Amino acid sequence: MAPGAQPRRSDERGGLVWGAIALAVIVVIPVVVALTDSESTVVSPSATIERNDTVALLHDAAEQQGICYGWKLQQGDVVSVGSNLGAGISVVDHPRCPRWLRVAATVVYTPESSEAEDYATVAVEGSSEFFPELPGLVAGLSRFGLDEATFVEEPGWAAMRAAVSLPLLVVESGVASPEPTIPSEPAEAPSPLPAAGSDLWRDRSGWLIGATGMFLIAVLLVVVGLVQWRRRRGEAAVANGRGAGAASVRTVERA
Repeated sequence: MAPGAQPRRSDERGGLVWGAIALAVIVVIPVVVALTDSESTVVSPSATIERNDTVALLHDAAEQQGICYGWKLQQGDVVSVGSNLGAGISVVDHPRCPRWLRVAATVVYTPESSEAEDYATVAVEGSSEFFPELPGLVAGLSRFGLDEATFVEEPGWAAMRAAVSLPLLVVESGVASPEPTIPSEPAEAPSPLPAAGSDLWRDRSGWLIGATGMFLIAVLLVVVGLVQWRRRRGEAAVANGRGAGAASVRTVERA
């Protein structure tokens, strides 16, 4: 073996290893960056349970006001759409919705490598009779904090929140009336209250009870007195009769 051959072979192997590592870094890093940028630019819809809750609220509002309500969230393609008819069902040109309103938002996320900023546009669309009210409804959403910045931060939640806010804004603008309150009738007529007693008897009840007791005692004493008086009178009459008879006997004997 020639002197110096072994070290040269080791250097060649080391160079191949570092070359492979450099190639891997060159290939993997752009892929990772590309994947990260693609994930950061995806607009996510709201959770399923949140969409179902929104549909239920819009259904109640549509029943009360006779107006269909919905939403559309898009990023080039439609990300989420729904209405009081259900998730995935649009109110536009639907035969059951001659009168309708919906929130339409477009959200665009730019890659982190781009100098452009993320942005969103928010609009309220509706059937022809609502055209004069649409700018005021958009301003109402901004007043509720549902502006472009909110849609950029949380597009799915903001779309649901804006959709359920539309019925409130419609009532506020006077286009629709709030739900009429129908008082529930009692199951049965309440029984009449007993007649109130006289205040004279109620305020002086203790005194009257005491006076009645004293009167009864007085009557009892009078009755007892009369009975004793009659008894004594009868005893006196008997005694007088005996005395008169004895006097007559003495008179006869003397004669």
